[in-house]
Amino acid sequence: MFSSAIVPLLPAHAAMLLVLLPTVGPGNRQESPLARTTTNQLLKGLQLQLGTAIHVLKVDEGSHPAVVHAFDGRGVPAFVLLRDGAELWRQQGLPEGAPMAALLLSKLAEAGG
Repeated sequence: MFSSAIVPLLPAHAAMLLVLLPTVGPGNRQESPLARTTTNQLLKGLQLQLGTAIHVLKVDEGSHPAVVHAFDGRGVPAFVLLRDGAELWRQQGLPEGAPMAALLLSKLAEAGG
């Protein structure tokens, strides 16, 4: 924990988009390596569109199962938009052709941020 003297000096944190992803592997509940590459490219483009307003953070179920299960009630992949620990929005699955950056920024604006 940071001392109270340091906390005011820390930069304000942007909102965070957790992208909960299945493990990469051959199983039917896993993502193929090719699909993960495509997902990574999509998320990199999304981060560029969001700039500093929202930080995109990928969380792999295989590496961090407790984190994924703590946020996920219905399966992966999923998006969870957070600010200051509060959930602002959630979507199951990955976006398909939707203007995701605009949607996320509007959800952040609706929440006063």
